[in-house]
Amino acid sequence: MRILHTMLRVGNLEQSIQFYTHVLGMRVLRRKDYPEGKFTLAFVGYQDEAEGTVLELTHNWETNQYELGTGFGHIAIEVDNAYEACEKVKQLGGRVTREAGPMKHGTTVIAFVEDPDGYKIEFIQKKQ
Repeated sequence: MRILHTMLRVGNLEQSIQFYTHVLGMRVLRRKDYPEGKFTLAFVGYQDEAEGTVLELTHNWETNQYELGTGFGHIAIEVDNAYEACEKVKQLGGRVTREAGPMKHGTTVIAFVEDPDGYKIEFIQKKQ
């Protein structure tokens, strides 16, 4: 068994695809409209679905915003350098909500950014 994907409901699909591809460097793996159900699915990731876990961005055509709730935490992405990753996100118009630095009570370097819908993405710097 393996984890295939994590699904996020997004209010503006094009804005979300822009963030995940241009700001975070993923690529669109597949996309399909479901006119009868009035929704679109777009799968984005760093690897093909057969090789790694991806994100499923679900856009319900008649919904442009969601309440995030308190149960979901974040998506974690390993980066070579969290400080540089944060600078790149800011240069590309993204929002850094916690600058890169050692985690509280530890030494692992982490940072947090936020996607257009408010979902948190944690950068975890690769151990040297």
